Amino acid sequence: MKQKKSTLLNMILVLFMTTLVSGLSLGYVNDLTEAPRARAKLAKKVTAINAVLNTYDNNPLAEVIRVPSEGGKDSIEIYPAFRDSVFIGAAVTGSSDRGYNGLIKLMAGFNAEGSIIRIAVLEQKETPGLGTKITGNRFLDQFRDQDPGKYSLKVKKDSGDIDALSGATISSRAFAEAAQQAYDHYMKTRKIAEQPNH
Repeated sequence: MKQKKSTLLNMILVLFMTTLVSGLSLGYVNDLTEAPRARAKLAKKVTAINAVLNTYDNNPLAEVIRVPSEGGKDSIEIYPAFRDSVFIGAAVTGSSDRGYNGLIKLMAGFNAEGSIIRIAVLEQKETPGLGTKITGNRFLDQFRDQDPGKYSLKVKKDSGDIDALSGATISSRAFAEAAQQAYDHYMKTRKIAEQPNH
């Protein structure tokens, strides 16, 4: 049997077909997994809101306030919380791209006066065993019940009040920056958030 000659045209055609099939497959898989990924992201937000706020009886997701961030990427999200139609605080997202491995995104819960209730980490890609300790209670507890109006959300190396994680000062700084961003946006929008069904 005679072997077919390999030509440049044949190689280009094979490469084109392989690329086309791969692209279509990836697009199909992306479309197939888009809804489950969106549901997982929403569930993570709901869990974080419940973790950082005290008991509320409204639906903060339905009353979300979105504020454009300075960087222009994700908007800051403020989830107002009410109990018996009285404003009790809000859960607010904050983020920083200055983590050791990039983005750190968190959800901070604030009471009506502006003190931090609790903070939960939504996303982080920090170094395991070092920067990932920002998700631990030992680090998070130093933010709890603090009023950022009086408590400096900077690490002590930068004349602040936060004890940086040993070996993870960059992660600690980025986390504090994200918490400060959440606080600043909460204080700017608090009057709007206090109004039911703003």
